[in-house]
Amino acid sequence: MTTVGLSLLTFNIGNPSADRAQRQLSWLAGRDEHVLVLTETKASVGCQLLADAFTATGWSVSYPRPQDGGYGTMIASRIPAVAEPFGERIGYLDSRAAAVTMKLPAGPLRVIGMYVPSRDAGAEKTERKRKWLAACHAALTGSTAAPPAVVLGDLNVLEPGHQPHYPFFAPFEYDFYRALVTEHGMTDAFRHLHPHEREYSWVGRTGDGYRYDHAFCSRTLASQITACDYLHQPRLEKLSDHSALSVRLSLAPPDGLLASDPAAAAVSPTLF
Repeated sequence: MTTVGLSLLTFNIGNPSADRAQRQLSWLAGRDEHVLVLTETKASVGCQLLADAFTATGWSVSYPRPQDGGYGTMIASRIPAVAEPFGERIGYLDSRAAAVTMKLPAGPLRVIGMYVPSRDAGAEKTERKRKWLAACHAALTGSTAAPPAVVLGDLNVLEPGHQPHYPFFAPFEYDFYRALVTEHGMTDAFRHLHPHEREYSWVGRTGDGYRYDHAFCSRTLASQITACDYLHQPRLEKLSDHSALSVRLSLAPPDGLLASDPAAAAVSPTLF
């Protein structure tokens, strides 16, 4: 399977059952992206099935297993990738972030996947989200000397100019988006290519749309973003309640791993 440039995909898999994980795996196996960032994982049979299938077929898998019923992020790559402890640097709900470094012909590249906590109107979940975003901001600040990066995932934040505007989002949530752009020198890949388009990755029961799932690139990579598009098929086919997001850069990828079709893996789900 060949692609032009380096391609990545982020997809909120919604902690699937084993049956839904098998269907997600079939869809993912048909994609041509080099790197998959899967969010809303748990230490569950469905998520372990996905991790085992990718591992068994030669993919590189970084899957910080969530503890105590928590949520996390998994990164599966068909090109060589070395896991790094970005979640540990956050130091709070560590498994919600996963990161790898890849050696491209142009130099090293970091891929950071995130599943930011959601919240409701209650004080406990609001403080949990505020604390995680602050810790993530500090971890990114401490990585200023690191190689260029792509940050992908379900960030559970909206851009400040999101249309429609939802008044229940708090300033600290918009501030995290702003900090990625201003303080961390990143570019919203979708907005870079589609400055005025309205697209949504999650749609509520009333039909209201939210662009929760994002891909940000270091500003030095902005000129190399060649495509960034939402893929609504998995949401419309009820593989998840989220659409996926695919991004492509003109960076040449390294030689791939000897990875085969993960959907063909005869892997029995386990709970380790």
